[in-house]
Amino acid sequence: MRRVAVTGIGVLTALGEGRGETWKALLDGRSGIGPIQGYDPSSLTTRVAAELADFEPTRYAPRKSLRMTTRNDQLAIAGAALAVEDAGLDVAEAGYDPERAGVFVGGNKEISNPEHLLNGSLAGRREDGRADLRQLGERASSAFYPLYFVEGLQSASLFHLSHAHGFKGANSYYHGTADAGVTALARGFRSIRRGESDVVIAGGFDDAASWWVMSKMDGLGVLTPRNEAGAFRPYDVERSGSVLGEGSAFLVLEERESARRRGAHVYAEIGGFGATQDPDLVTPHPDGEPLAAAVGRALREAGVDAGDVDYVATHGCATQLGDRTEARALTRVFGHGSATAAGSVKPATGHLVAGAGALNAAVCAMAVDGSALPPTLGLDRLDPQCAGMDWVSGQAREARVRHTVAIGRGLEGQQTALVLSAPTEQAQRGN
Repeated sequence: MRRVAVTGIGVLTALGEGRGETWKALLDGRSGIGPIQGYDPSSLTTRVAAELADFEPTRYAPRKSLRMTTRNDQLAIAGAALAVEDAGLDVAEAGYDPERAGVFVGGNKEISNPEHLLNGSLAGRREDGRADLRQLGERASSAFYPLYFVEGLQSASLFHLSHAHGFKGANSYYHGTADAGVTALARGFRSIRRGESDVVIAGGFDDAASWWVMSKMDGLGVLTPRNEAGAFRPYDVERSGSVLGEGSAFLVLEERESARRRGAHVYAEIGGFGATQDPDLVTPHPDGEPLAAAVGRALREAGVDAGDVDYVATHGCATQLGDRTEARALTRVFGHGSATAAGSVKPATGHLVAGAGALNAAVCAMAVDGSALPPTLGLDRLDPQCAGMDWVSGQAREARVRHTVAIGRGLEGQQTALVLSAPTEQAQRGN
């Protein structure tokens, strides 16, 4: 069976642009969360986020192309470009057939640029302030930005990534929250394993610190009301909800032997994926059984015993029920009092929503390659109901990392898990 290697890691977070900056900041225990600067958040309960302070999309795409994009798309373009650069990949030079080069992305894009929506919508407003669809229809052609509907296409990132890198093969867009990016990576993994593709760009992205996403999540009550440093506290007794962050995480995946022939550095191998559906919306099953089943499926496909897993990059959203059910799910799989290390990077990067699961996969690959585990910031007093795993808190630790699991939990009940292992025969067998 064809094996799937991770040869490029592209991460864009409030901690920095690129694998090196983000990984160093994670190990140093830094956080990119702070007061929102991009707009006035006074109408929101939560007024902190992890924003990209100096992001300049023209570093990754020409201005002409960017006219058809939203900030969401621009984050995808940047993350994929960073991954391809990190992999040292040129499809033609590597000898890959462009029609066997795939693109799989997970996002949460819902609208065109908000300013274009607002400007156009004003054309349908009467003098008394009420909406008038007939009036909007009469004026829309001149009121809306010419590329309004093109920029608003949900799966536009597929075009932009394919166009930028010459990938013309299999492709899919997955819409959702933290599950979306993991599902995109899983689709890329299976596309290579089953012989459909030889090389793939896959990952997730979200402008989750934007007013649109913040207002939606704020209304759902899953964000912390504490507008202070250190408010994001997964698994801690004082946890009160998430803090959102914007960014992206993409991986370059290649058939392992092809990657070795071109001299690529292999960070890790992907070996298995599992997905289940929690029957409840927003509020997960109290014993975590659906997530435990997803992790179990991923381990079985990878041929890895639970006892051989060294690290789990957890969802860690810092809601009362979310963290408790995740901890229960993990102890169902790995055993209460397990030596398997676990932790969440969200208090450092913010919750990237549709990019969160893909970021966890990137963290797993970096942990395998760097023999180190980043700390879970804000975990000062472990909630006894979240006990049972070897939680990485306080500071980073050095560790031999053979097998890892990346978790992504969707707001609508999706439970996903991806297994990434060290690129050796020994790790592949789990011995």
